[in-house]
This record gives sequence, C-alpha cells and structure tokens, in this order.
Amino acid sequence: MRVRRGRAPRDWDTASQQVAEAYFPHELRPLGGGREPRLTLHTLDLGPVLIGHVGWGSDVSIECDYPGAYEINLPMTGHLESRGRHGTLTSVPGQGTVFRSDTPSLISHWDATCTVLGVKFDSRWLDREAERVLGGDRTGLRAELPDQLNVAAGTPRSWHQLIGSLAANLHDPAAFSVGPVREQLAGAVAAGFLLAAVPEGGTGPPARPPAIRRLLDQLHDDPARAWTAGEMAAVAGTSVRRLQEGFRRWVGSSPTAYLTEIRLRRAHADLVTAPSATVSEVAARWGFSSASRFAAAYRRLYGIPPSQARD
Repeated sequence: MRVRRGRAPRDWDTASQQVAEAYFPHELRPLGGGREPRLTLHTLDLGPVLIGHVGWGSDVSIECDYPGAYEINLPMTGHLESRGRHGTLTSVPGQGTVFRSDTPSLISHWDATCTVLGVKFDSRWLDREAERVLGGDRTGLRAELPDQLNVAAGTPRSWHQLIGSLAANLHDPAAFSVGPVREQLAGAVAAGFLLAAVPEGGTGPPARPPAIRRLLDQLHDDPARAWTAGEMAAVAGTSVRRLQEGFRRWVGSSPTAYLTEIRLRRAHADLVTAPSATVSEVAARWGFSSASRFAAAYRRLYGIPPSQARD
C-alpha cells in the first residue's frame, strides 16, 4: 500500500522521525547552516521490500547502521556522496549506492536537489531469495554486493525501469494491496536486483529440458497463480539465473515472458467467449496486477486494446 505523508514538516526533528519510521533510525545533520526541510516522502510497502521517493530539499549528511535491511538509493536528480569500502563514492542519475545491512555507513552529502528512489530489502528475506535466484550458499551476500550499481544499461537498467514503474504508480495503491500481488512484485524486485548486482553469481549448468518441461506443465495448469521467479526456479530444481539461461536456450524466451503469453491467450479467450466479464475482471482472473498493465501487454500481442476484442 502507499504511505502518504501529511503536511510537510517544518522542523528537522519531525522530518527525520518520518523518514526513520519508513526506513531506518539515523543521525541527520543539516549542512552549511541548513534551511528548514522540504521533505518529499512517499513509500510503497511490498512486505519484505519497501520502495520510496525521498528528498530532503536541503543539504544534509546522514549516519545509519541499516539494521536488518539492505538499502539501495537511486538518485533521480542531484547527487549522493557517501563513504564506501574503497573511499568516497558519488552516485548521480543512472547509478545507485548500495548500503549493506547492519553496517555503519555515512552519506556525507545528500545535496539539496537530490531526490532518490530508495529500495529497502529485509536482509534475512533477501539472503534467502539470493539462494533461490543465484543458487548455492549465499551467506556471503554482503561481500558480493558492489558499493555502486550502474543502472544505465543491461540487466541493471531493466531493474531500474521496474522500480521506476512501481514508483510511478503510487497513485494507485489498490493495485498493490492484494497479498499475492505484493508477493509477486517483491519477488520480481529482489530477483531483478540480485541478477543485476551479482552478475557472475550462480552455480551449476543451465536448466535442462526435463526440468523446463516440469515448469511448463505447471505454468499451463495454473497460469493465474502469483508466480515469482524463485517459485518457478524451485519447480525446475535450479536457480533463477540457470532457469533463465535454460529457458532462453530451449524455449527462446524468458520464463516470465512465456507465462505472460499464456495468461494473455487465456484472457483473450475469455474476452471473446464471456462478454459479461469486464476487462478488469478478466485481467485479475489471469494474474495481472492491474488492468492497465494487462491492456498494454494485450495490445503488444494482438495489436488492439482488449476492449475491442469483442468487436
């Protein structure tokens, strides 16, 4: 659900408390005398994942231990300067700073123009997801994660686009209020981050046809299920990374794209044969988190909006 903040706080203690309630306890210091805060804070709660839009409207520094959770700050504007393991680190749009759980860290300069998309992961949950996504024992995930993530290209860019898409839909909290939808989105955010941040991670060969067939059978049997990448990999008996490699090799697409096409074809059949059902009802029946996402995917496959399927 979306967490809406009321009137913007006029003092630093209140501003700091509001951010601490959403993210982490911290020590905040206005820099250079610091004018009063102009706090921006909107958050989307997906259970073990929290996505937020945060800005202070003034130059500040922040000390934080990140108890029990990882944090990735992705500047949308301005710059974020921090102390990494190898010295000073500055992130600007197209980059993200990665903060490890239970690790004292200093953001030495969050500039007045800087607003970030902040992604918070429960650390125990993400550690478990890492074993499903990457394979093997991931007890050393903290050491594997980089201090900074370039999200301007490749897999990291796709993950960044996912985060931006979710943040852009904060005005529609009902789309994320259903438990299975939240779980599915949290799993997608985690898998995307892990595959982007640990590009060489993962063990074992790509999934083979028998394992892929097991998954295909279950996807066809129950496409409306709120499948996560980790659950699909578990059915195939492999990691998400190896499942993706095997799927591309033997099926020619990603597991998610294949599942989406099954859902679209089932939804298309309903639209044609069940005229009493609304587009929103059909979208929800086949596992789409929102009617707008369903409509966009339907148009890409069929070349028309779903509302015209009955014409």
